[in-house]
Amino acid sequence: MIRSDAPVLLEVRDLRASVDDQPILHGVNLTIRAGEIHAVMGRNGSGKSTLSKVLAGHPAYTVTGGSVTYRGQDLLELEPEQRARIGLFLGFQYPVEIPGVSNLEFLRVATNARRQERGETELDTFAFEDLVNTRLAVVQMDPAFLERSVNEGFSGGEKKRNEILQMALLEPVVAILDETDSGLDIDALRIVAGGVNQLASPDNATLLITHYQRLLDLITPDHVHVMAAGRILRSGGPELAHELERIGYDWVDQELALTEVG
Repeated sequence: MIRSDAPVLLEVRDLRASVDDQPILHGVNLTIRAGEIHAVMGRNGSGKSTLSKVLAGHPAYTVTGGSVTYRGQDLLELEPEQRARIGLFLGFQYPVEIPGVSNLEFLRVATNARRQERGETELDTFAFEDLVNTRLAVVQMDPAFLERSVNEGFSGGEKKRNEILQMALLEPVVAILDETDSGLDIDALRIVAGGVNQLASPDNATLLITHYQRLLDLITPDHVHVMAAGRILRSGGPELAHELERIGYDWVDQELALTEVG
């Protein structure tokens, strides 16, 4: 059940952004409360991934207007690593490989940075291994992947499961998952979706960016937003995603034209 009195975790107001002097976001408005799952859908080029990268602080994107408030704090003033430390997580559409960097050590350092921000004690190697082994069950991941370099030689599904493992360890307040379902077969999709569902709680929130209803068959959103031309054109409940699956996006052009006329 959606609680209208739940605290606002992320407030996006009239957000505008560009890349290489090309405007991409044209006034995005979005409010995310604790305990909610939001899904942003839309055609390629609608601004979905740009929104995720701007929220995470990707240096290639320039914010040209608007505001983003995270738990009452101006998010746009913070560096990307500061945003991660205070509980903002971005799961990448295309996770990068980092040859020579142990996946286990990468996860341990990131987890300890997050724990330090929360005033918790740092975990040594042995204590962290105990913790990570409990989290591996969330994504049904073989412990052997911990001994490899970050994402090196991983399949698409293994990379996405590794992203959810990071999420399970970092315990973010707001998790942004940019097309986590991209490139996954049905078994990997179920595992990843199951992990997201297990990690959802009344104290955190998730923003899913996706093209397809199939992910939302496994993770039921509280709110669905349709993005077009760099802004949110329509919002609704889970039924909106089913409508998109049925009729597609042809109506978007007509609605955009009406908006411009208005």
